[in-house]
Amino acid sequence: MSHHSFHIYTSTQQLPDNWDRVAHDNVFLQTHYLKVLESSAPTNMQCFFIGIFEDNLLVGVALSQYLNLNKLESFGERDQCLKTTVRNLVFKNLASHVLFLGNNMITGQNGYIFCKEMNFEAISMLLHQAANALIDYFKKQNIKIHIVSFKDFYSHCAAELKKFHFSSIYEFNTQPNMIFTLHKSWQNSGDYVSAFSKKYRDQYKRARKKSEGLSVRELSLEEICSWESRIYELYHHVAKNAPFNTFFLARNHFSVFKQQCGDRFRVMGYFINNDLIGFHSLLLNGTVLETYFLGYDEHYQKDKMLYLNMLYNMTEFGIENHFEKIIFGRTALEIKSSVGAEPNIMSGFIYHTNSWINRWMPRIFPNLEPTLVWQQRHPFKQQMS
Repeated sequence: MSHHSFHIYTSTQQLPDNWDRVAHDNVFLQTHYLKVLESSAPTNMQCFFIGIFEDNLLVGVALSQYLNLNKLESFGERDQCLKTTVRNLVFKNLASHVLFLGNNMITGQNGYIFCKEMNFEAISMLLHQAANALIDYFKKQNIKIHIVSFKDFYSHCAAELKKFHFSSIYEFNTQPNMIFTLHKSWQNSGDYVSAFSKKYRDQYKRARKKSEGLSVRELSLEEICSWESRIYELYHHVAKNAPFNTFFLARNHFSVFKQQCGDRFRVMGYFINNDLIGFHSLLLNGTVLETYFLGYDEHYQKDKMLYLNMLYNMTEFGIENHFEKIIFGRTALEIKSSVGAEPNIMSGFIYHTNSWINRWMPRIFPNLEPTLVWQQRHPFKQQMS
């Protein structure tokens, strides 16, 4: 019978030589991305890399992140209300030390990968054991982990995990992951636009008309470095106005990312008269196009329909470069659905290390999530749905 074990690494220099062979199918678990986290993680984040072994052979890799919310400048400034104030107080006092098994910076099932078939009983046990080992690690440093969260899982994986070591942990569903599965018949933007119903074809034309005067181009590493402060300013404006944050990127994050990942990481700059007024970023992950962080100048956002034009540009890049899917992530669900993305429910599992508080988790957690009301749009002709 096979014996499974794990080892937790605090540096990418410690990783086994065959790490990337195991992580081959997910760029978010490969060493060049992990080095980005290591070199430019948010100031309140510490990352751990978990090697999973079967009879001393590396068969799986996983990521864990510790967040100290006491170091956070803001939880998000968009929603100012009593519920938000109460939520912020709760996080500061009862949940400021958070351990994630997975990647809290992106949306999708990117927390672990195996190079061979693994049963969910073993996966659930190993993730549990790794979490407990990290809790002990921080305990030795006089840091008490308050919250442990396992994220994100697609519904079929969550259902399997619940049969085993996750059965007694509170399962939660936050905003869905907006995923656009691209039609194989689409070869260019013309095919994409032709598939729209009249209402959404008119929306596309209106947005493109508004974008006149904008110059959009990919930024080289040298340009990313020279525009670093402005890129961060644009990102930070969008991030701090989100309904909820647990981190802010480091100021050098985008240049480090480009340095480590090269052509697999793309940053597109939006210019008016040589002034950078916005950017979006993409990560090429095999057949999947992952949208990453973006930013824009609020003064131009409405007049130029910047955000919507960014979504169209990301989509057209995905079509023209023959990706199968585009992962648009959470937030701005309605406008993302208007360009073709559809909601995919994802689950997480969460528990509080205080047993009394943990008993109340099913009542506490729903009241900490920002209320979400949105209408899914269906932009394509009937035959495309």
